[in-house]
Amino acid sequence: MLLLKNIKELIGIDQNVFDYQRLDKLEDAWLLIEGEKIAAFGSMNNALPEAQEVIDVAQGSVLPAWCDSHTHLVFAGSRENEFVDRIKGLSYEEIAERGGGILNSAKKLADTSFEDLYHSAKKKLKQLASLGTGLVEIKSGYGLSVEAELKILRVAQALKEDSLVEIKTTFLGAHAIPMAYRSDRRGYLDLIIKEMLPTIAKEGLADYIDVFCEKVAFSPDETDEILKAGLEFGLKPKIHTNQFNSMGGIEVAIANGAISVDHLEVLNDEEIRKLSNSNVIPTLLPSAPFFLGDAFPPARKMIAAGLQPALASDYNPGSSPSYNMNLVISLACIKMKMSPEEAINAATIMGAKALEMEADYGSIKRGKMANLIVTEPIPSVNYLPYHFGEAPISSIFLKGKLI
Repeated sequence: MLLLKNIKELIGIDQNVFDYQRLDKLEDAWLLIEGEKIAAFGSMNNALPEAQEVIDVAQGSVLPAWCDSHTHLVFAGSRENEFVDRIKGLSYEEIAERGGGILNSAKKLADTSFEDLYHSAKKKLKQLASLGTGLVEIKSGYGLSVEAELKILRVAQALKEDSLVEIKTTFLGAHAIPMAYRSDRRGYLDLIIKEMLPTIAKEGLADYIDVFCEKVAFSPDETDEILKAGLEFGLKPKIHTNQFNSMGGIEVAIANGAISVDHLEVLNDEEIRKLSNSNVIPTLLPSAPFFLGDAFPPARKMIAAGLQPALASDYNPGSSPSYNMNLVISLACIKMKMSPEEAINAATIMGAKALEMEADYGSIKRGKMANLIVTEPIPSVNYLPYHFGEAPISSIFLKGKLI
């Protein structure tokens, strides 16, 4: 047993009745870890439990580790030249149309070995864990061929087996139309449905299926067809949509019972109403519009309508080359006017819900995984998003182990 004592505030306690706009806390607390899980917690005013190891956190605060439900962690190379192109005035869509963007990353990935991809991704996984992320989703989508999409998902599978970070995987073969299929869209849809999906399902390489429903990618009808095919192979739907255009992706997500609908930079009142009458979790990715210079999702309108958005990093080489969830939380507060309590709930328990892992992750509760962030002494929880650009983290515990 491991005892953390002298905790200034134990933040994010699961009280069974969830309030998105509130963080339940216990001041002057201790927390006991047994194996991988939280065994107990309580007040320092009471007798402390016995433990083989005791760590005095010296008035640091403790909260659940971040749950990042949308990343593209396995990719090759970088795209800083496109970053400069955007500075000079080219849009994301213009770069994509001339073979840049996702197609650029797909070309680099095809030329990169499994071993190099694995070692690169393992390093990134270690770095994001050091910033407090303990549960992460990894999408494919930078392969766009049978061989390359499988390579990405097999790398993610290998990472699952030797990392303390809990990983869920998503098949995103429908991320873009490859150049070879620009005049044969039907051919690429058939490749996804008839060749990629059967192998992925047979090897158990993915938990979810995702589609990028946008003018530069897939239409609502194509999205619907791909999601339905994924469901037949046991892959639950997720969807990228409304990043640049409102074009029917929300309705497709709801009709197919998607677990989450992600991006939502462009969202009208009717789409908000439809989402509020569904079980689909809206996932907001503020790092992407920050990096691209686009409009931010209307978080306050969504929350006013009763929605409870999750926050995620969208870590990828083109539109969000950062896995720092601490920055995501700051952006949510600064740019989307979410309160610190809302943003932290969105990055912990709601992120866990977007990956169907809330029974084990995302809050402080006896029996849940001991995935914990220990801060340096801070004045209050508001300091976390306020102190942007540098995370005041003292230590991280994943599955009960100090990393």
